[in-house]
Amino acid sequence: MSETLPPKTCSIERLVTVADDVEKVIRGEKTATRRNGRYADPGEIMELNGHKFEVYKVYQQSLGELTDEGVQSEGYKNVEEYKNYIMSMHAGMPWLPQMKVWVHEFRAVQ
Repeated sequence: MSETLPPKTCSIERLVTVADDVEKVIRGEKTATRRNGRYADPGEIMELNGHKFEVYKVYQQSLGELTDEGVQSEGYKNVEEYKNYIMSMHAGMPWLPQMKVWVHEFRAVQ
């Protein structure tokens, strides 16, 4: 995929910051995170509590495209559980099916 990505809007250090999420990543229960901006380039390394993870895929997706299977990579059982979590983190934010988010997929570096 040689699609050119727009400039990052934040840094990889801010990609996963919530303690519960950090633990999920380290345990292998969370292999992706969605953000309203682009926080990493493919190939970048994220370090969490001494563990390293490579971001290998970055792409856009609308909230309306989310599936239960898709949010399991975020560490949630289904879209409703994920939506409730996101809404609790961003009080007052509307959940708009057409809203685009950036998906960052990552894997442990051996």
